[in-house]
Amino acid sequence: MLTIIIAVVIIILGTIGIVWLIDKFVPKKVKPLINIALWVLIGFLAYSTFMSVYGEIQFNQLKKKRYAAVIEKLKDIRDAELAHKTVTGKFTDNFDNLVKFIDTAQFTITQRRDSSVIDEELTKRFGGVEMRKDIVIIDTLDFVPVKDSLFGADTRYKTMMNLPVGKPGAKFELKADFLDEIPVFEASVLKDVILFDQDPNLVAKENEVISVDDVNGPALKVGSMSEINTNGNWPKNYSNE
Repeated sequence: MLTIIIAVVIIILGTIGIVWLIDKFVPKKVKPLINIALWVLIGFLAYSTFMSVYGEIQFNQLKKKRYAAVIEKLKDIRDAELAHKTVTGKFTDNFDNLVKFIDTAQFTITQRRDSSVIDEELTKRFGGVEMRKDIVIIDTLDFVPVKDSLFGADTRYKTMMNLPVGKPGAKFELKADFLDEIPVFEASVLKDVILFDQDPNLVAKENEVISVDDVNGPALKVGSMSEINTNGNWPKNYSNE
């Protein structure tokens, strides 16, 4: 972008120089027409320079607004998946199953307490002298619906698979599996889908961005299929977390 701006500025300055030369050396009868044409060219180049800068500013503002909406959805998906793992021991790659789980599943509220009991084996070994061993007792106190814990009265989880902005009708991609016997999941959407109606050159540039203050790579995602990770790939400035 900076290179383009510099090039346009050089062209504008060069054009102004040409206008000055024409004013000095071209016959008076021809000067008005040439001057008008050159000043029109200068105006066009100035406008093009402004729009090249302003267009990218508008793109970045729109991008951040759309990314923020997508990230909120990804956080809901992550919360639902983590609840699914807590209750079932694994993640799911099916949104319908995930929604059904939220509608029906319950968290078990437990309490751990220390206690002791007679160790029969040691008691026999020591000729009837009572020997005791420490144990941990887990008491079930209550059951709480997953839906109430995560979303309260809000039913937004029923549409969490739908992309809230970008290409109409688009959905998140959801994967789940085991990595070294540890459950993993990943929910993602391509930037091309989020920014489907924007300047292709700016979108291509966005797909290659590498920055600590931006979303690196061609997609927004949470979780990972290649490592034990349930974080999102967005920086802190995109989220309230």
